[in-house]
Amino acid sequence: MKEGLWEITVNMEIPGMNMPMIPSQTYTHCITKKNLVPQKEKPRESECNTVKTEVNGDTVSWVMECKTNEGVITSNGYITYKGSTFEGVVKVKHSGMDMTQHLKGKWLGPCN
Repeated sequence: MKEGLWEITVNMEIPGMNMPMIPSQTYTHCITKKNLVPQKEKPRESECNTVKTEVNGDTVSWVMECKTNEGVITSNGYITYKGSTFEGVVKVKHSGMDMTQHLKGKWLGPCN
């Protein structure tokens, strides 16, 4: 895993929908050995906590819970680092709906 600024692209998949409801989103995040989980800036109205993080070789997995005005959002995810890229999947549960996010990342350089 390379510490630094990563560009992360997220594609959302919702079961039962043939077309993506949300277009892919790209953002940057500074990933360090202390903060291995890629994440967008949290909405102000939510409180997120990483419940569990595990590192197994080049793969990082986590469980995160976010409390929002609409209820609790639970995310179970993993990414596998491959040099200056990574790929992973996040399963999100919110208000009885299941969604899957596919993550792809590429290393841009040192964090600012």
